[in-house]
Amino acid sequence: MAREFAKDFYNSIQWRECRESYARSKGYLCERCMERGIYRAGEIVHHKIHLTPENINDPEVTLNWDNLKLVCRDCHAAEHKPEKRYKVDEWGKIIAIS
Repeated sequence: MAREFAKDFYNSIQWRECRESYARSKGYLCERCMERGIYRAGEIVHHKIHLTPENINDPEVTLNWDNLKLVCRDCHAAEHKPEKRYKVDEWGKIIAIS
């Protein structure tokens, strides 16, 4: 789920074209799995430098292939593992998503 500040970018034609051409260039295979000799479909084009409100309009960050990596869902979750993107209340119910 895209953060609110990034929704317009992720819905843009520029991003959709960049994402598709990057994934095609990698044979639609997860780059992280390939490093371990595993052939698995890549599903998400991940930004190595995470997008922020400060860099969302910088194409050197958002559309630069050097900042992209095609990963499967498991590898994408591992890339974000240290980040807690939600808050829970004292009963374990999700109360906010960032």
